[in-house]
Amino acid sequence: MQGPDGSQGLRGALKWLDMPPLWTLLFIALAWVQASRFPEFTWEHPAFDLLGGLMVGGGLILAALAFIQFRRASTTLIPHQEAQALVTSGIYSRSRNPIYLGDAMIIAGLCAFWGAWPALVVLMPLFIWLITDRFILPEEDRLVAAFPEQFEAWEKQTRRWI
Repeated sequence: MQGPDGSQGLRGALKWLDMPPLWTLLFIALAWVQASRFPEFTWEHPAFDLLGGLMVGGGLILAALAFIQFRRASTTLIPHQEAQALVTSGIYSRSRNPIYLGDAMIIAGLCAFWGAWPALVVLMPLFIWLITDRFILPEEDRLVAAFPEQFEAWEKQTRRWI
């Protein structure tokens, strides 16, 4: 319910703005700013173009595979919602967070493509920390509450990132 000052509506809107794709876009924008506004700190080489393309492509494929599995399991992709199923097979048997791993690969790939090595060194650890703290840990808490035995078994055999 919304208070007279509209605070609940604002909190609800901010909750929907606090989503991993928006954080990913912000980090991509920061890397682009570093590469375009501070070209003296970029390194160019054709191998970086190839590496960047492979990482972006791999990240997109990883995220797409994860999305497909979520849809097949009829569970939510939205981090703030309760899961209807625990997906542990396919790509989820290799990483507990392939979508976030794909996001990180896309950011790293664009940093490589743009030659934005300072952004890569600074942004990647920050992105991984932020996603883990804001999304992964709360998601894991909800999954443990909803699927305690299954999550414990999955956690023992599958790493959080890679």
